[in-house]
Amino acid sequence: MSEKNAELSKQVREQTEKVRLAEQKAEIKAGPFGTVTGLQTNPTVVPDESVNPTLAKLLEKVAVNKEIIVVLANNNVKPMLEVQIASVKRVGIQNYLVVPLEDSIESFCKSNEVAYYKRDQDNAIDVVGKSRSSSAVSGLKFRVVREFLQLGYGVLLADVDLVFLQNPFGHLYRDSDVESMSDGHDNNTAYGFNDVFDDPSMTRSRTVYTTRIWVFNSGFFYLRPTLPSIELLDRVTDTLSKSGGWDQAVFNEHLFYPSHPGYTGLHASKRVMDIYEFMNSRVLFKTVRKNEELKKLKPVIVHMNYHSDKLERMLAAVEFYVNGKQDALDRFSDGS
Repeated sequence: MSEKNAELSKQVREQTEKVRLAEQKAEIKAGPFGTVTGLQTNPTVVPDESVNPTLAKLLEKVAVNKEIIVVLANNNVKPMLEVQIASVKRVGIQNYLVVPLEDSIESFCKSNEVAYYKRDQDNAIDVVGKSRSSSAVSGLKFRVVREFLQLGYGVLLADVDLVFLQNPFGHLYRDSDVESMSDGHDNNTAYGFNDVFDDPSMTRSRTVYTTRIWVFNSGFFYLRPTLPSIELLDRVTDTLSKSGGWDQAVFNEHLFYPSHPGYTGLHASKRVMDIYEFMNSRVLFKTVRKNEELKKLKPVIVHMNYHSDKLERMLAAVEFYVNGKQDALDRFSDGS
């Protein structure tokens, strides 16, 4: 019933998107109070196979409904990649593609019958791809995935430190340019809240209301093939190449900073994923495992983004959610 409901919900969202796109092409008059909604679903780009004919042929074979999961991996993360691939096969996800950053990962994909994309040599990417800096490797995805969008494919970018427990494509809304999991741990931090700043020196006007949200996680997010999505990739890549920094911080700055003097903001629509479906490891280890009702929920993915002992916690999540070992998570601390 859950799978059927997810499929029906997907059909509703697809039809809603078609209506919105049709409205974008028509002259629209404002309706009565309470009936007006803005358009946030941008039209997709016209696919351009000349960008990369080799990749275009590969995606025709691997993608499902013009959508693909893309994972970058080097030898440093091979043990986690093995656990993730096992979870992909267990769930039955067909549209999963690895971008090997080293020859050993290509060989591993071949021997395990996992679809992979062998890039053309690019020294700027190859040097970083073989490094042991996880943040540097993570930043490469914004450059690599651009061609996927140009070819007209929706891309779900995933880091290797997560396990799939359900097929994520049945749980996406597809109504925004960017749909991302959150680093937040409850409704306020994930979806937004008022944070009051207090300055006693201002006496009667000492309180100032601010709006806060915890960042989107750049280790798991979905991009529709739209111009704002491609512009986001370009902006992040440009900033990282010129100024460096942590890719997740740069990703969020370009998503959320508004236009202001000297800067034109990105006009991309965005959606936060459900924190109990697309679960970060803070939510799992600080909240869910200690709550008997929440422990009954089966997430779509569990991402070990908050913890350094990633592999051990990935294996424990499999034991808990797949093999039903109820005490599999108990031995771990809340933090790392």
